[in-house]
Amino acid sequence: MDNKEIDQLITAMAEKGRAAARKLAALSTAVKNDILLATAEQLKSERDFIRRENEKDLAAGREKGLSPAMLDRLELSDKVIASMIQGLEEIAALPDPVGEVDDMKRRPSGITVGRMRVPLGVVGMIYESRPNVTIDAAALCLKAGNGVLLRGGSEAIHSNLALAGLLQKVLEDHKVPKEAVQVIPVTDRYGVNAMLAQEEFVDVIIPRGGEGLIRFVTENSSIPVLKHYKGVCHLYIDEGGDIDTGIRIAINGKTQRPGVCNALEGLLVHKDIAERFLPAAAKELMGAGVELLGCEQSCALVPEIKLAMDADWGTEFLDLKMVVKVVENMDEAMSYIEQYGSQHTEVIVTESYANSQRFLREVDASAVMINASSRFNDGGQFGLGAEIGISTTKLHAYGPMGLEELTTKKFVVYGEGQVRQ
Repeated sequence: MDNKEIDQLITAMAEKGRAAARKLAALSTAVKNDILLATAEQLKSERDFIRRENEKDLAAGREKGLSPAMLDRLELSDKVIASMIQGLEEIAALPDPVGEVDDMKRRPSGITVGRMRVPLGVVGMIYESRPNVTIDAAALCLKAGNGVLLRGGSEAIHSNLALAGLLQKVLEDHKVPKEAVQVIPVTDRYGVNAMLAQEEFVDVIIPRGGEGLIRFVTENSSIPVLKHYKGVCHLYIDEGGDIDTGIRIAINGKTQRPGVCNALEGLLVHKDIAERFLPAAAKELMGAGVELLGCEQSCALVPEIKLAMDADWGTEFLDLKMVVKVVENMDEAMSYIEQYGSQHTEVIVTESYANSQRFLREVDASAVMINASSRFNDGGQFGLGAEIGISTTKLHAYGPMGLEELTTKKFVVYGEGQVRQ
């Protein structure tokens, strides 16, 4: 298929997706929940079919020499399928934000003005490796009344098409156009470019994957992009911070799941507590297998800490590795975060109310934690039920994106024949 044919295919899919989204936006909560629960049943009954299609991708991946970690992300194991089923059931149980009206106010003219939650329209998802995202993303978009156009990685094409096909069958059974959920069947990389040019039919693009993918999408999209490049998260230990609390939060933030975006990558320690905190913290962290790379003061306090290179500061290691820096005061800590942070998650351990409130106000991140682990920056932990990703941009969502973040608000006006004078 040449580029012109790819353009024509994806434009036709996007146009059909727009038409289907209009139907979807009008569905009742009950029908949307029925679709999600029926899809869960389909995943249960078609487990063998899903595994057969997934095996095609795994076999191709092994032939191409994909790493064990990549193959693990690609596999739709019984555990992963069970997780998708649970996710569908949980999303069905969540409150439906569509149609909510709030801020009703009567104006001097006599009209009453409010705001109603409505779907975004058509969401374009571009993602890598994990085929379970096909179901997770589609379920969230459907519950929020959005059509979704999915472009997964070429390594998961059979799995993605199989999962979308099962969902489309359920949609048709419920008299909803199957084009409400579509997987682009083109593995050619030009398919991404063609998708990013569909501003007439697609309302927002959400990329999920490595920094390279997200930067490519951002630089080439004519559609608004909700993105986060990386998670460079820090823990600052204030001069009056509790040492045991700081160590516990550092260990949890770095070692529970080091390869995720809300894991800690940097430890900043006030100079007045460094001599008491750092040796104890370093012992626990290194005992858990963490390699520490530090400033000269850190290395002087704990000789086992390796001297950090310039390139280490601000790095998203996604591994059992982190930088350590002794800072003069909170101002230096916040300046460091401004320079090297990624607006994802920042943490302070302090007993000072004034310092905690100043950190909250002045640190720019999608989540700021006081005496709590960075690992809590997650849609499920925040009570959203599920998330489609974490946005580190501010238009129109900042932080974990759940159902509400997949909607917007329009003004609604009730009148009794008023005309503007």
